[in-house]
Amino acid sequence: MTSPATPSAGSLNAQQRQRDLEALAATPAVPLDVLIIGGGITGVGVALDAVSRGLTVALVEAQDLAFGTSRWSSKLVHGGLRYLASGDVGIAYESARERGALMHSIAPHLTRALPFLVPYDETTSLVDRLKVQAGTRAAEVLRIASRTHPGTLPRLRRIGATETRSWVSAVKPDVTGGMLFWDGQLEDDSRLVVAVARTAASLGARILTRVRAVSAAGDSARLRDELTGQELTVKARTVVNAAGVWASALAGENPDGTPVAPLRPSKGTHIVLRAGSLGTPAAGMMLAVPGEKNHYVFAVPHRDGLVIVGLTDDPVSHVDDVPHPAESEIDFLLGTVSYWMGRTIPREEVVGSYAGLRPLVAAHSEDQSARTADLSRRHLVTRGTSGVVTVVGGKLTTYRRMAEDTVDFLGLTDAACHTRSLALLGAADRSELSKLAAPARLVRRYGTEALAVAALAEDDPALAAPVAPGIGVLGAEVVWALRMEGALTVEDVLERRTRLSLVADDAQAALGAITSLFERYGPAPMAGLAPAGAA
Repeated sequence: MTSPATPSAGSLNAQQRQRDLEALAATPAVPLDVLIIGGGITGVGVALDAVSRGLTVALVEAQDLAFGTSRWSSKLVHGGLRYLASGDVGIAYESARERGALMHSIAPHLTRALPFLVPYDETTSLVDRLKVQAGTRAAEVLRIASRTHPGTLPRLRRIGATETRSWVSAVKPDVTGGMLFWDGQLEDDSRLVVAVARTAASLGARILTRVRAVSAAGDSARLRDELTGQELTVKARTVVNAAGVWASALAGENPDGTPVAPLRPSKGTHIVLRAGSLGTPAAGMMLAVPGEKNHYVFAVPHRDGLVIVGLTDDPVSHVDDVPHPAESEIDFLLGTVSYWMGRTIPREEVVGSYAGLRPLVAAHSEDQSARTADLSRRHLVTRGTSGVVTVVGGKLTTYRRMAEDTVDFLGLTDAACHTRSLALLGAADRSELSKLAAPARLVRRYGTEALAVAALAEDDPALAAPVAPGIGVLGAEVVWALRMEGALTVEDVLERRTRLSLVADDAQAALGAITSLFERYGPAPMAGLAPAGAA
């Protein structure tokens, strides 16, 4: 496991943001090697790959890190079981390899093995059981082929009704058994994005949030500081468009007039339940949708006493900054879980819901009536007539491979990619993590940096207390988000650093304490850019 620079070099905060902006404005004639637009997992992945190969890098994001699709996942790093079902062995193998790299080398602190149960009942046909067994066994072959050790992800097995209930006690009475397999789970998707961004910053990349790309060409971009309204032009040898579902606006066209990034966005909706609603399951569940073939819903237990249930896969015609679930989507997910629990789970037990838009790549000749669930999760790296390089598609698990392919495509360096073994800030072997003298919750969220987070309470003991009764988030985590993770607003903390906003009641309960911490420790008012960089 290769370690990056010292953690202090990876600090993101209001003061560092100001210094980076001033540095870009002060040297407008000196081009960067790479300017990246978009602060989701794809953009920060490209930033880390490029800077780790010795290139000079800046990344700009109009909102906040992980503002878009990257924070709305199922919180899994999965091995591609769903892609095997559609016959895409190549992308399934890629997913399994990248899952192994994340769990072994890149982010052991943010990942863990999660048991998954596929239950059968009296209506599950022999053919359906054989399909599940064949798919999970194929996934097991991919685990072995990707060299993921069984100590990291145990082997699958068939289980009977009694053991099924030992994992998920609340399943309905006529469940007769099922398949138990293991996959990877993320502590949190936003935390992964922030960790990648900070690691890139620790190696010299400039990571700038609330900076919008007003326009872009292959060798420059016009940027606007969203906090002051001032603008500057930044030159670069290459501009990379990693704006996800918003990529089309900057991607331009091919020489034949077709769009460089032909996207068919798909909306995926999740609901959030308290774990007690499902009997506090010890395993995730892959639940067959009643009356449908090869259609499943996931129910994934979260360490903070929640279960995330998802997901839908529906085409959308309009891209919203923050999409919202439809009641019909919530009803569908709730109905599937209710069927397998043998009781009608009332709507009021849904304590949260969210939706994200996937930037799926569609071929120009594709049948527009095709389901978005059938579109490939492969990624596309291409250059338009403007010279801007666009990367779209893919998925959270394979972000590192997307970034590697993008930097290779740029052709700016002969240096080899080594991000497969480059540990993120906070990463360490699991044996080392288990020995840290810090609360377990902090270790799984911050890894080796948990000691530094906990140490914040030495100067202010109040920071060792939760931000609200019954909530695990400590005041020290809020201050860490301000000083080290680039949080500029209370919303950044609630929505993307602590994820308290997954449950509206929890966010409301913590709002007062977090606002007070911002008033005491928060960023000073932003100064403007130096006159040389002003529009």
